[in-house]
Amino acid sequence: MDTLHYLSLGFGVALQPENLMFALMGCFIGTLIGALPGLGPANGVAILIPLAFTLGLKPETALIMLTAVYAGAMYGGRISSILLNIPGDEPAMMTCLDGYPMARKGKAAEALAISAIASSWAV
Repeated sequence: MDTLHYLSLGFGVALQPENLMFALMGCFIGTLIGALPGLGPANGVAILIPLAFTLGLKPETALIMLTAVYAGAMYGGRISSILLNIPGDEPAMMTCLDGYPMARKGKAAEALAISAIASSWAV
């Protein structure tokens, strides 16, 4: 029974409006960082750790934001992989094999949508 109580407390913290706002902001920034060829999710988190300290975020809010940056950068790496055939990190290399040929056939939007759906399942 205690496990369900702690789980509900965790969801209560995670679903606060401030934490949801930082999660959304982290996903957006992570997608921008991940779209740059050569910068992966680990680099994106490392770059934004000082931002968490500068903003004076609570520890749980900072962890939520940095986790969202990681997830956004995982998807963002697929953008350069699909459109330019330049993988930003190791997992994006496999996206080059399927996504770039689709983009060359004029189906780049479909390839990006499929990648977004697959990335949301992976997180």
